[in-house]
Amino acid sequence: MINMSMNNTEQSMHLYRVFAKAFKSLSEHAVAGSKIEGFNSTAFSVMEVLYFKGAQPIQQIGAKLLLQSGNVTYVIDKLEHGGLLRRHPCPTDRRVIYAELTDQGRAMMDDIYPKYEERLNFALSGLNVQEKDQMIYLLKKLGMEAERLSPSMRK
Repeated sequence: MINMSMNNTEQSMHLYRVFAKAFKSLSEHAVAGSKIEGFNSTAFSVMEVLYFKGAQPIQQIGAKLLLQSGNVTYVIDKLEHGGLLRRHPCPTDRRVIYAELTDQGRAMMDDIYPKYEERLNFALSGLNVQEKDQMIYLLKKLGMEAERLSPSMRK
């Protein structure tokens, strides 16, 4: 419902709060799903990146997940110790170390990822296909403009 009595700033703040609350609710489904499978959300996110993107430089994994390198290293150490991923050096740059899923890690993700998708699909079932498309379009537009306006981008 549109509130015509709000000024632009009030409406922006309201949108931010609604967006944050919706994101928190959806994230709770994602976190619960990863915990059911025996992972914390960070470990599951690392596994998900490697599952879909293949071998990745460890530094890029942290950047994609907005994590500090120490956190990523700790999670990767645990996943490597569990036999779910392995590290290997970049053949052209000794400073770069890649992480990739092992066969065991890939098999685990093949098993658990469809259940994870079902949980998130259920969490997003309040929107129909057209509404989801519209949300994707609007959130991409919002994110790209916010990134363009970011103080770190103005340097």
